[in-house]
Amino acid sequence: MNYPSPLDALRSGQWFKLICGASYQYLPAIRNLCFIYTLGGADCIDVAADPGVIGAARSGIEEARHYEPDRSPWLMVSINNGEDLHFRKAQFNPQFCVADCSVPCQKICPADAISGAGVITDRCYGCGRCLSVCPIDIISAREHSYRWQDLGDLPIDALEIHTTTDRVDSFGQLWRDMAPWLVKLKLVAVSFPDHPNLEKNLRQLLLVMKPPPPQLLWQTDGRPMSGDIGAGTTKQALALGEKVLNMQLPGFVQLAGGTNGTTVSKLGGLPIHGIAYGSYARTLVADLLDALPMGAKIEDYPLILAQALDRVRALISPLKKLTYKNYVGHLA
Repeated sequence: MNYPSPLDALRSGQWFKLICGASYQYLPAIRNLCFIYTLGGADCIDVAADPGVIGAARSGIEEARHYEPDRSPWLMVSINNGEDLHFRKAQFNPQFCVADCSVPCQKICPADAISGAGVITDRCYGCGRCLSVCPIDIISAREHSYRWQDLGDLPIDALEIHTTTDRVDSFGQLWRDMAPWLVKLKLVAVSFPDHPNLEKNLRQLLLVMKPPPPQLLWQTDGRPMSGDIGAGTTKQALALGEKVLNMQLPGFVQLAGGTNGTTVSKLGGLPIHGIAYGSYARTLVADLLDALPMGAKIEDYPLILAQALDRVRALISPLKKLTYKNYVGHLA
């Protein structure tokens, strides 16, 4: 099958992006997520700007292309220009835990990143849900971010800058510093939450970026890192997307933050260019990945892979409107 290129998918409103997490570093899961979602039809995969993570993601993508050569999603990395909840890790000293604790932190963590020994750093992606449930208030967050200068010649296709739109000056300095490097990329995305002066500030960012990159994407982060909580979170994702579309800014507009399995059905004709799925997309197959032996490749377990691909296709197909091959028979 000839699939549309990632750029054609954006232009046609069928762009699907998998968000692995801006600070998520659990390499076995990242490799298998990239394998599954590449086969499933993702146009872009967004990962932490960490060399090890980039290597694991590339490994999953390239292995999937052995089975489906026409699939070639862009690999994106994320950076930030200031404090941002996507770039943090939970931390606590388990020596201070109480013996009779019901461990609500472990129960609420969507990434299984908390054990009796503390936070499993590579698994934590900074959702912050554990921070408020600790009965003795010993869990805190620490910043965990990356510098664009460390990316060098790593094999990436796109960059996403997480910002809040009241940081125009610091964004401008970052943009000027990166300008010679940005021209090598296929896409630059700007991710932001809502803000009282959102339109004014986005237009200020456009002036800072003049001329804007040939392929500019606005990622509207409606309700960050919440898609796996419940169907209602998509309301904020849709509302912010519609708000930005009405500004008629140059570039593409893509939903994120609270997107889930109901998002496409609730678009109601909203002419977005694409949708990014993070915690919902990862949670969708998390039980299957956890069932694998440590470090295993999912393609070595065809029955588990079959279930994963069924779930992924069910998420992607309403947006892509494509007919998928039976990859499991292809891989068996």
